[in-house]
Amino acid sequence: MKRTRHTPEQIVNKLREADAMLAAGKSVAQVVQAMGVSEASYDRWRKQYGGMKSDEARRLKELEIENARLKRLVADQALDMAILKEANDFLGKHRAPRGGGAS
Repeated sequence: MKRTRHTPEQIVNKLREADAMLAAGKSVAQVVQAMGVSEASYDRWRKQYGGMKSDEARRLKELEIENARLKRLVADQALDMAILKEANDFLGKHRAPRGGGAS
């Protein structure tokens, strides 16, 4: 079966439809079958997006993407600092002493 990625807006809309079906007396198994998702996906969506509006869900997704980008930047900077520190330590140990010739 082909895996489908749902946008946050689609998830919120599907959760609203699911709430309407549950209120109409359908079971959770019938609801997830009608939505075309697994019960685990439904539970995960309910936990993450339950009670949100479409614009809030979209903003949450944007913030998660920005957070991941910033974490990568911090990791890159930490790596650069470690490389520079290691290079500085190496050059400091192997550099010939300056000045102090015979007077």
